[in-house]
Amino acid sequence: MMIWRSKIPSVSFPLSFGTFVEHFPISRIQVSSISRRINAKSLSTAGISKSSDSSFFQALSDTQKDQIHLYVEALLEWNQRMNLTAVTVVEDVMERHVEDSLALIPPITNCYSSPCNKSANNVTLVDVGTGAGLPGLILAIACPDWRITLLESMNKRCVFLEHAVSFTGLSNVKVVRGRAESIAHNVCFREKFDVAVARAVAEMRILAEYCLPLVRVGGLFVAAKGHDPQEEVRNAERSIQLMGASVLQLCSVQSQSPFGRRSAIICSKDRPTPRKYPRDPVATRVKIKDL
Repeated sequence: MMIWRSKIPSVSFPLSFGTFVEHFPISRIQVSSISRRINAKSLSTAGISKSSDSSFFQALSDTQKDQIHLYVEALLEWNQRMNLTAVTVVEDVMERHVEDSLALIPPITNCYSSPCNKSANNVTLVDVGTGAGLPGLILAIACPDWRITLLESMNKRCVFLEHAVSFTGLSNVKVVRGRAESIAHNVCFREKFDVAVARAVAEMRILAEYCLPLVRVGGLFVAAKGHDPQEEVRNAERSIQLMGASVLQLCSVQSQSPFGRRSAIICSKDRPTPRKYPRDPVATRVKIKDL
């Protein structure tokens, strides 16, 4: 395992995290029942091509907007020589990657703060299978008080991530090369994070086994999913329970994805994960019916 640490000097952010979240364009919450343990919460967002009042991007400071533009510039430049994203137009990256990543912040902060009135400042977050740094790098820009770990198994992507961290001037990001099924057995990482997030990585019942062992008891696991994840969530409930967690909420957000919306599945870590988890990938595939 190799670890890179950012040593870039701190950047001044004129917009505080609290002010940033306060100005996020969140609609009135509507709750409906999906199962006895799952709630659907309705949030709203739109791409930056829409009115500024409906864009998370517009809630950022000028410095943060500049950092995101630098990230998009680096992403598209490096994408010409390695496979980082299928989206190759700036406007599409902003709408489908940046806005979708920013849309995760209200569900995270609301669920993290609500149970015991905890502050959402100084959150430690791990982005599992971050790929091109989505959503982790965007969250690091928007929430400079958060400490973000980007977990990625491919060395060439880690090289890009280190470049992006340096290019954008971030000082709250650490890049770790490794697989979640191995890293989660390392005492330096196991149950050390307040929040684990994953976007477009794997099926929910597999994600639960990879991500929840990294989350401390009382923390959150947030999976960014497609427009209709209810069946996937139901199929993953036993796996989530085995990892010591429960489904807290299913948050639906409007998006520039083909179906016009995406979902954030929020799980609460209730008790320690049994030591045997996560298993190696072969065992996970062979024994998946057990979950």
